[in-house]
Amino acid sequence: MQGSFEEFAIDVIKANGQPLQMIANAKERRDAQDKSLSISLALIRATDRRRYEQELLGTRELAKAAGQIAEERLQREHEAHELREQFIAVLGHDLRNPLASISAGARILDRTAQTEKEHQVIAMMQTTVMRMAGLIDDVLDLARGRLGGGIGLNRDQGKPLEPVLVGVVDELRLASPGRVIHADFKIDRPVNCDRSRLGQLLSNLVGNALTHGASSKPVFVHGETRGESFELWVSNVGQPIPEAAAMEKLFEPFFRGNHASRQGLGLGLYIASQIAKAHGGALTVSSTTDETRFTFTMPLLPAES
Repeated sequence: MQGSFEEFAIDVIKANGQPLQMIANAKERRDAQDKSLSISLALIRATDRRRYEQELLGTRELAKAAGQIAEERLQREHEAHELREQFIAVLGHDLRNPLASISAGARILDRTAQTEKEHQVIAMMQTTVMRMAGLIDDVLDLARGRLGGGIGLNRDQGKPLEPVLVGVVDELRLASPGRVIHADFKIDRPVNCDRSRLGQLLSNLVGNALTHGASSKPVFVHGETRGESFELWVSNVGQPIPEAAAMEKLFEPFFRGNHASRQGLGLGLYIASQIAKAHGGALTVSSTTDETRFTFTMPLLPAES
């Protein structure tokens, strides 16, 4: 005894032979001559407590196993991330090199072409090369956005944004003769952004407007700094976007709608939305019978982390 004991687990056998789980506590009383006088024994039914202890031990084992599984999963995700980065790099390299060779060959042929027909065929080859390069860029951006860590940015507020946007509009005017594009920019403050990516965003939006807008109506482009934000919108007149059917899926990859062009992969608006998200901004759309407008807004300065 050594004077007392506490929390001693025992199984008492009942009259019907079934065990009854108990917790025993005891204390011994002795006189001045250290002679035992009595022993007080308390038995407490411990079914619930014993079950709780067993469940607690089981929970600890499960938590330990779950921790091991989580660690293994984290390791697999890390390895998968590295594989995705390698995939993106290899894909870009392996697809761009053949196109570069074709483009270089077409330029060489163009120097010695003698007939108008030959010049037309070479020009068609160059246009096809540019279109394929754009498709490759879209696929790589999709891989970065969906499989990797999102679209990366190279921000620089020290250089003006407006010349880049004007250059994009001028290129699309040349590529779409007969279409009218009105552009108006009022960017009087530095914009902390990736100028190349915002040029890509504008190109996708204007290209979408030229594809779906009425060919007899102009496309409008407007960009300005106001307050602490930068806003850029593109609008066109044409058949409105069906509110219920298409609005929710408009910025999903590969979505083209019922009347969309089949020349692309349906990635333009998705990539534009990812560029907007990477800048801490948003890309929204409104569409009526009078106008369809895509609006991009972003803070002039990135949020502090």
